[in-house]
Amino acid sequence: MSDELRPFQIEISDGELDDLRRRLGATRWPEPATVDDWSQGLPLAYARELCEYWASTYDWRSRQSSLNRHPQFLTEIDGLEIHFLHQRSPDAKAIPLLLSHGWPGSVVEFDKVIGPLSDPASHGSAGSPAFHVVCPSLPGYGFSGKPTTTGWGVPRIADAWATLMARLGYDAYVAQGGDWGAGVTTALGRRDPAHLLGIHLNMPVVPPSAFILEDLTPSEQRALDDLGRYQRDESGYSKQQSTRPQTLGYGLTDSPVGQMAWIVEKFYAWTDCDGHPESVLSKDEMLDNVMYYWLSRSAASSGRLYWESFDSMIDEADGPVKVPTGCSIYPKEIIRISKRWAEGGFSDLRYWNELDRGGHFAAFEQPDCFVDELRSFVLTLA
Repeated sequence: MSDELRPFQIEISDGELDDLRRRLGATRWPEPATVDDWSQGLPLAYARELCEYWASTYDWRSRQSSLNRHPQFLTEIDGLEIHFLHQRSPDAKAIPLLLSHGWPGSVVEFDKVIGPLSDPASHGSAGSPAFHVVCPSLPGYGFSGKPTTTGWGVPRIADAWATLMARLGYDAYVAQGGDWGAGVTTALGRRDPAHLLGIHLNMPVVPPSAFILEDLTPSEQRALDDLGRYQRDESGYSKQQSTRPQTLGYGLTDSPVGQMAWIVEKFYAWTDCDGHPESVLSKDEMLDNVMYYWLSRSAASSGRLYWESFDSMIDEADGPVKVPTGCSIYPKEIIRISKRWAEGGFSDLRYWNELDRGGHFAAFEQPDCFVDELRSFVLTLA
């Protein structure tokens, strides 16, 4: 295995972009849903609108240039090539920070927070904590390699991230994550505590104890009710990806509109968007993220993480996580827990805040709030 860190830039050929436009133009459309809302999925009219914008207006070359402003690298860990962004801070006192995304996200989620986190003085926040920011792409996602054997679940990814931070020369660091990134970050809290200053989560997953279930508060009951609605009405994607990701991958890898619809529906369902995803994310931002999946042909390989780890995301075998922990709970998060649930899973809960705005893609949809939350947690570690 080589420890080499190789500079990387996103470089997509004209042929790939021409092929995308051809496929968009040749889309076979289904009939409209029999309802006027999103309850059957992405509405046909909006799908056509996004498709037309993607084919005629969206400028990948300018978006590619913007994404490439962050230094990127490839390195081999445990036999797999890992892609990551690494933005060093000009602040000599900067803290190493590992940011982990989930599905259907990517490192694109962090595009708006990397600058303020790494160089607060240049973004109107002189005196705030500064960070050396590391954003890896999960195995099978974006420009990271695709596992060719089983076993690349949450624990192995956490071990790979620990190796990455050590390889970069960071003996002590803070880790942050949501969705699968929260699972990986929590696993890091168990598997690399000697090097972790603390972990921050925006989707902590801790089941309530039987004792708590006997005496739920109104907010805890609402959280359980929302979880039940999610499991009933919105979790079909996870069942498919955790059982037959390969079958799903054929259609999504062949059809850009299929891949787009599979992802954008979640931007509607999981953001705090008041009924339309473009109230928090622009067409360009959503399509940037879709392009990460489309250009890397990672529909099947990204979904395979569900097959590997969906039924074992919560690992309580070793008791509570002992490293300092902070949690930021956004009101439209798909899984919300209460503070007393969290205290059962994290023995050193330093920071807890329940926000009044925001959803599942915290850094993407509420970047200023995300930065403030992370800084507030880090200040408790001093």
